[in-house]
Amino acid sequence: MIATETLVMSLEAVAAVRLNESMRLHTSFRIGGPADIYVVAESVRQLREAVQIARRHEAPVFILGKGSNLLVDDAGIRGVVIENRSGRRGYAVQGTEVRVSSGVSLSSLARRTALAGLEGLEWAIGVPGTVGGAVVCSAGAYGGSMADVVRQVEVLSDASAVRSLEAASVGFGYRQSVFKKEGPTGSVILTADLALRRGKAEVLKARLARYASHRRSHQPKEPSAGSIFKNPQGYAAGWLIEQVGLKGRRIGDAQISPVHANFIVNLGHATAADVMSLIVMARDKVREQFSIGLEREIEIVGPDTGSKV
Repeated sequence: MIATETLVMSLEAVAAVRLNESMRLHTSFRIGGPADIYVVAESVRQLREAVQIARRHEAPVFILGKGSNLLVDDAGIRGVVIENRSGRRGYAVQGTEVRVSSGVSLSSLARRTALAGLEGLEWAIGVPGTVGGAVVCSAGAYGGSMADVVRQVEVLSDASAVRSLEAASVGFGYRQSVFKKEGPTGSVILTADLALRRGKAEVLKARLARYASHRRSHQPKEPSAGSIFKNPQGYAAGWLIEQVGLKGRRIGDAQISPVHANFIVNLGHATAADVMSLIVMARDKVREQFSIGLEREIEIVGPDTGSKV
């Protein structure tokens, strides 16, 4: 796609716009080619209007949270990438219910709610994504998940109409939701209503510390996208990859982490092609030795935002 002057001007009227922006600057993997048009939405209004403008111009749209759980192709992304920074300053609380904009950091929200004596999100401490991304991916850890706390979400539908969905309509499953199935051309999450519980702040604070410590000791420190594969029934994906002898295997500057084999890390100048080679190698070796098909957890986006690599 070539950025048209009218599209760029329309977007600039509502938010900050950059052209040919390197995606390696905006992903936790520190990998990715350029986005044709990069828009920074600082509010729900800017997010909604930027999406509506791009759709009116029939431009492909990709919504970016904090850039975790994501591998961007070396050729970049065609169309409009909208970084969702909506509502990063806070959230609204009424009793034990929290209304939060989709661009809020999930980890930050977990800390702030726990310290306020609201229980239910402690598992998310250290999860490097936004609330919106966590809903899409049905994020979870330490026995908790978004499915446990989401009561309702407000979305911008594929027809650009704002509507509300009850939790039962979100289709939460293991790292799955209706939004995940819809892909980049589907609904865009604007806000989420979460139902938490009253708890003791000192107990919740201790739980935060325990989970954060476990993450630091069991996950690599180098840039990564998080877990590469979902855990198949009855197995840990990292254990399977380790058993086939690939822990520590390196291609270019991409490496299957010596700390946790379900992580691929960027040692400095890894490319998406390097990472993909390791993903295919791990998947093939595990299938060959265990007859188990590993399913990717990370999202892989190529030049066409509507397709996966």
